[in-house]
Amino acid sequence: MVSKPGAIASLSSASCERPPESIPDNYHTPPEGDYPESELVNPLVSGPPAFMSPGNGRTYYLGTSSNWSFARRVLSAVHEHAHKESLPTEALVFEGTAYDLGWDGSRTDPSPESPVIPTLDHAIFLINAVKFRCGQLYHLFDDSDFMKSLYSFYSEGQRTRPRGLWYIHFLIILAFGKMFTHVKYLKGKPPGISLFVKALQILPDHTLLYSSPMVSTEILCCIAIFYQALDCRTASHNYVGQAMRMAMAHGMHTCMPVTELGRHSVERCRKIWWTVYILDRHMTSIQGLPQSVDDRFIQARLPSPEGSENMTNLDMHIKLCRSIADINAIYATDGRLNRTFLLNIKGALSNLAGLADDLNKSFPLRLEATDNGLSRVAAYLHLFYQQCVIVATRPLLFCFLKIRLESAETCVQSLQKSQNVRNLIKMCLDSALHCIRILHGLASQGLLETFLTFDLESLFISTVVLLIAPAIDCQLVANDAWWHAAADLIFNDMVEAGNQIARLRHSEIQQLDEKLNLLLLRQDQSSSEPLSSHEAHTAAPIEENTCSDPFFGGDSTPAAGCAFEPSLTSAEMMTMANSIELFDAEWVSTMMDNHAIW
Repeated sequence: MVSKPGAIASLSSASCERPPESIPDNYHTPPEGDYPESELVNPLVSGPPAFMSPGNGRTYYLGTSSNWSFARRVLSAVHEHAHKESLPTEALVFEGTAYDLGWDGSRTDPSPESPVIPTLDHAIFLINAVKFRCGQLYHLFDDSDFMKSLYSFYSEGQRTRPRGLWYIHFLIILAFGKMFTHVKYLKGKPPGISLFVKALQILPDHTLLYSSPMVSTEILCCIAIFYQALDCRTASHNYVGQAMRMAMAHGMHTCMPVTELGRHSVERCRKIWWTVYILDRHMTSIQGLPQSVDDRFIQARLPSPEGSENMTNLDMHIKLCRSIADINAIYATDGRLNRTFLLNIKGALSNLAGLADDLNKSFPLRLEATDNGLSRVAAYLHLFYQQCVIVATRPLLFCFLKIRLESAETCVQSLQKSQNVRNLIKMCLDSALHCIRILHGLASQGLLETFLTFDLESLFISTVVLLIAPAIDCQLVANDAWWHAAADLIFNDMVEAGNQIARLRHSEIQQLDEKLNLLLLRQDQSSSEPLSSHEAHTAAPIEENTCSDPFFGGDSTPAAGCAFEPSLTSAEMMTMANSIELFDAEWVSTMMDNHAIW
């Protein structure tokens, strides 16, 4: 048995209309009796839960589907194999350490000082920035009510200005606006942080928040998103959980009657509910935790088309979020839900396949076009889709990394014995390459998101799986030098914009890269094989004009070697999913058993 890295401590653990047809509520689920139980389990969830401590007395749970947790598990396994010792935690990144908020969270003696409030025209500029950067993905405030209160606020004298829930909401929106409009962070502190901290200090108890559930839920969502951007994941998850419970207590998850509650209130509640739902799915997945609510109990309808300009965006966003539940089945307790985890991958991919054509049709990405700008929303949805594919399939990549660490001489030959399993791993890597390509296109047009975390999450998750691939089989990924250089430049773009989380994540990526290179170097020395493609990007610079494009300072047309095939169509992905048979699951199970990697 492979022992877990010492730094990771394993502990034992104790009546209305239905939603519109455009949002699927039925997914492909193989009958329970179709597949007999298998010994194969997902290695990311088999055994007792895993924890890690930075040595300061706090312990962090390594959630099963968490991107951060996956990278930490890979880094720990490779380090222990290469150095025959546990991974030291001193050089690792733990949440909440990227920024100094200048506040310890205590509300016993809040600062009496009021933050600097911008002029009305500046405030409107900041609010419009928030609308552009967030408004197409999330509902953060009701425009008509918020702006009415804004003008009323500025019409009052300095001493008579109100200090209610709207004021707290206003401070947080201003903090977002400053984050989005400032190019550089000053003294390591994000712009607008004083506004955010002041809002937290004067946030009232829930007994008062429940008296105004709509604006209170909007405020809690704003806080959750802001905390997530500061890499305070646990705090973020807690606030979105509060928002979920407040929304449900107010019945926002139900089919709210318009005749009794009024059109405006119902429309606002619908927007709030689906924002809470989306945030909950995102943040529980990032934490590697179960979702807060079962889809079977949700009856809320989408906002009416005349009340929302972003209906198509929201529709696809919800569909992608609902697919997370299917992916989580892969990470269920003990790695199975009465089926093998490989067959759970089949079910998750079948459900994702149904979205591929709609996504490509409604949100086309023309990455090779030189005369059309990229849609920020389309790019976000495509990145989300590719992340779903990666999270669904990367347990297989981890399986074969563990085989590689135990038995390097047979890893490639073993992988070649099942073309279906190899295709699934290739699908995972292709999705990672698509993510890098999309992010590269965004960066070349100045559209890279450097504050909110979704671009960084896509970059991080993609880079980790692409680094692992050559250790398993150097033929799995082409264009190795290109994607690696592109990823480094995108990381650097984020760091130069002041994103300290990107700097720390990049540091861990570099650690993993160095350890995998050491692993491959030892393999080459023992087998006298030529330099792997993975090592090539560090052994030789990229040749001039190899991948010329605006982001690299070359001409405007990427070289042919840098372009990737478009994403799989629905039919192609369904064919891939349907190719997975019980034979493949049993074959992988036999491989796990033969190499004693559990």
